[in-house]
Amino acid sequence: MLLLAGMSAPIAAMQAGTAPETTATATGTPGEAEQAQAPSTGPLALPPPETDIRGRFDFAFDKLSSGLTGFIAWLPLLAVALAIVLLSTWLAGFISRRLHLLRLRTDNPYMNGLIRNVVRTVVILFGVVIALNLLNATALVTAVLGSAGVVGLVLGFAFKDIAENYVAGILLSLRQPFSPGDHVVVDGNEGKVVALHSRTTVLMTLEGNELRLPNALVFKAIILNYSRNPNRRFDFTIPIDVSQSIRTAQSLALQEICGVEGLLPDPGPSWTVHEYGAAGIVLRFFGWVDQRQSDLGKVRSESIRLVKAAFAREGIEPPRATYHVITAREAVDETPASQPEPVNGTEADTSVNRDIDRQLARAQEAAAADTNLLEPPPAAP
Repeated sequence: MLLLAGMSAPIAAMQAGTAPETTATATGTPGEAEQAQAPSTGPLALPPPETDIRGRFDFAFDKLSSGLTGFIAWLPLLAVALAIVLLSTWLAGFISRRLHLLRLRTDNPYMNGLIRNVVRTVVILFGVVIALNLLNATALVTAVLGSAGVVGLVLGFAFKDIAENYVAGILLSLRQPFSPGDHVVVDGNEGKVVALHSRTTVLMTLEGNELRLPNALVFKAIILNYSRNPNRRFDFTIPIDVSQSIRTAQSLALQEICGVEGLLPDPGPSWTVHEYGAAGIVLRFFGWVDQRQSDLGKVRSESIRLVKAAFAREGIEPPRATYHVITAREAVDETPASQPEPVNGTEADTSVNRDIDRQLARAQEAAAADTNLLEPPPAAP
């Protein structure tokens, strides 16, 4: 009973929020006793027991009041930090729209936009760091940067293909292996270039269909650009019988090809023997056209037509075929005479093929709503 009575005093003192008084032992000095009997400097921050409902309510109310008081005292500093962030945001937009003043503007539309975004982000981050330092939250900056690095690594693996296409779009905009309207073949896909976006390259096939290719595929693929060099060569083959003169046939063919409208005189047409065998002699002819003035397919077709007509007039025969003839008892009508090709070829159309130009123009106008990395940026005001 005496032990329980001795422990009741400290417990009551703890519930009252004050430290219990200690008395000096019999063997202590008077100074030590006075120090032991001195009251404590403040109440202990100990919550009341769970059975004391009123005490716990008062304790929670006191904590909420002290926190609210500190927040109200902290509001002016928070307002200043928020003003710094807003000012840095406005300043970032102002600077990014006037890159020509900093001599950071380029003729590449995509790099221009990329530099603008980088400058805007750097200025905003600088303002946020100043605001956090003002609020004495530098530890938060370190935690946020660390978290951003981890999150960026995770997102990089998750969106690897998107990031790859984005980076490939940047590199394609720097290299620019083609321009809008160019006739290209990319990884076996043929068409005319409509636009280059951040993730895809848009082509229009010669049939008028829209074709979207990932930039990563375009960057790594073999690109054949028919429009980069305006001069383009065509070729065709014509077989003749082995009994015919090769020199006579090639001279006559070159003479007819030189008269085709749209054929370039320099470099002029040429020829070669492509094949010689029992089935006949195959002659191969070459010619050049300016794609800005004439259509390659039309010039080639007209050349073939005129050479065929000239061979028919001069009696240069194609390879003779062997037939197994079965004679019939009834008389067979004679085969009508063949009609030779007309000599006049002035009515032939060799102009540039414009079949899909209107569709290409409409597709480029539709793509103008998105960022076209191949179009130059608008002139600065």
